[in-house]
Amino acid sequence: MDSPEQRRKRKRNLKPTTRLIPPVKSLVYFVFFFIFFYLLFKRHTLALNDVVSSSSLSSLSITTSFTSSYKGLKNFDKFSIQARVSFPDHVLLLVKKLDVGLGSDPVEFGVENRLECVYRSNGTGGQRGVDRLNVLSVDEYTDDRLIVRCPLLGQGKGRNFTEVSGLRRRGLMVGIGEGDGKTNRWENLAYEAVLDGNTAVVFVKGISHRQDKESDPNQFSCHFGFAQEVVRCVLPRSMAMHPEKARGVRATVSFRMPRVRGRSRRVVVPSVARIDTELGARSEKRELCACTMLWNQGRSIREWIMYHSWLGVEKWFIYDNNSDDEITDVIKNLNFEGYNVSRHVWPWIKTQEAGFSHCALRARSECNWVSFMDVDEFYYFPYNKGYSGQGSLKTLVSNYTNSSTIGEIRTSCHSFGPSGLTSRPRKGVMVGYTCRLQSPERHKSIIRPDALDTTLMNVVHHFHLKKGFTFMDLHQNVAVINHYKYQVWEVFRAKFYRRVATYVADWKDNQNEGSRDRAPGLGTEAIEPPDWRRQFCEVWDTGLRDFVLANLADVTNGVLPWDRDL
Repeated sequence: MDSPEQRRKRKRNLKPTTRLIPPVKSLVYFVFFFIFFYLLFKRHTLALNDVVSSSSLSSLSITTSFTSSYKGLKNFDKFSIQARVSFPDHVLLLVKKLDVGLGSDPVEFGVENRLECVYRSNGTGGQRGVDRLNVLSVDEYTDDRLIVRCPLLGQGKGRNFTEVSGLRRRGLMVGIGEGDGKTNRWENLAYEAVLDGNTAVVFVKGISHRQDKESDPNQFSCHFGFAQEVVRCVLPRSMAMHPEKARGVRATVSFRMPRVRGRSRRVVVPSVARIDTELGARSEKRELCACTMLWNQGRSIREWIMYHSWLGVEKWFIYDNNSDDEITDVIKNLNFEGYNVSRHVWPWIKTQEAGFSHCALRARSECNWVSFMDVDEFYYFPYNKGYSGQGSLKTLVSNYTNSSTIGEIRTSCHSFGPSGLTSRPRKGVMVGYTCRLQSPERHKSIIRPDALDTTLMNVVHHFHLKKGFTFMDLHQNVAVINHYKYQVWEVFRAKFYRRVATYVADWKDNQNEGSRDRAPGLGTEAIEPPDWRRQFCEVWDTGLRDFVLANLADVTNGVLPWDRDL
């Protein structure tokens, strides 16, 4: 038996060992708190991603993104915000697909899946925070980029949410951006760039305010990133020899400021423009195409396309300027019925002239002639001078295809009024509106893309031509354009939201109120004038109505091809 002294020694030797083995209860507490703090930390890390941006943007910037392992995201974690542009009524995000093979449907990616724009704040007193709003829309831009439109977020309590820092879906980030998250101002920006031979054509906003005047090219320089103004830049040798290397490269311009105290400096224009190398497919040329820029004209485009297709237009280039109506469905149905209609997203507001220059480049490899007109303008041959039936407009331009001098055909426009109506005409504008102003206003043009000046300069109504080419005015006995400019108030009022031409004042702007681009006496408010339905009516003209009913209406029931969608 051990003595008391031996037992005391054994206890002293065991104490350190027993202290190293914690009780089971302590172990459970430790694991519990470890899991709790891990989940808490993870949650705050996701919240911080709302306001995190990568390093500063440069010509050699590296794309960064947030990639989630959450299986429910499917393809939504493969995106990166390339650039942000602030417009008067929304913020536009250019979003790059990091995996081009994803083929994500913009609708699937966007509104229907509760995609949110995440805003960061710069609050007073050092306060910072985040906020979120649902996206306005998502659209396909190029084969590897999407456009996401976010609402403007105004002043909050002690916070000013000014920057869109990321996109979230169902609480998880699906993309953050390149650079420092800076939002570009639309008033001064290079926004599009396309290859044209051994040059790049860069579209720039804010470096010229002169209509129909070419700027001195010597004041501009072009930079390749490793108002309307079109700047043509000679490609670097490496890109000229290997055009495929230019795709996706950011391009911008700089301009020389006036001398101050004998010194001058160059200012580089901010840029979100990345070179697109594939504008038009090389194929057998069509004789006649048409191009337009529109906003929310889904209800009007079907009649316009069907009628002019009957006259001989073979392909359509629709430049969609931020529509939020049913335009995509209408175009899809038209293509299903055999009409060759392509929709091109053009998010740049007040740039119709630049869009037409872009369209002329796109159409050059596909079309001998391109008509530039609005969707409320319709060709008409009033006296049947050999152009009275199906394909008559195509026949007309074909007579000048081999001309060595004619590069543009101009046609006068007659402006029609509401013609006594108070609601949309059921059979379409050509049948419904029959009263117009006596004298023509303006003209619209059909051009040969190969005859255009290298500046691509235009004022919507006509283009500048190469030396040696000239235009021809069609006599009104041969052809006119019925311009259904002043329709019923319900339709006309929609024009107050925004106008697409660069040098045409918006209706609410107190500028050029006497211009022919505005409604005489209307003013600057969207308030229906007294007796609007009887205005702009000097001559009753039923010629196109009678022509359409005689040639396009079903002989058994009088139904026109576009009746069902009006």
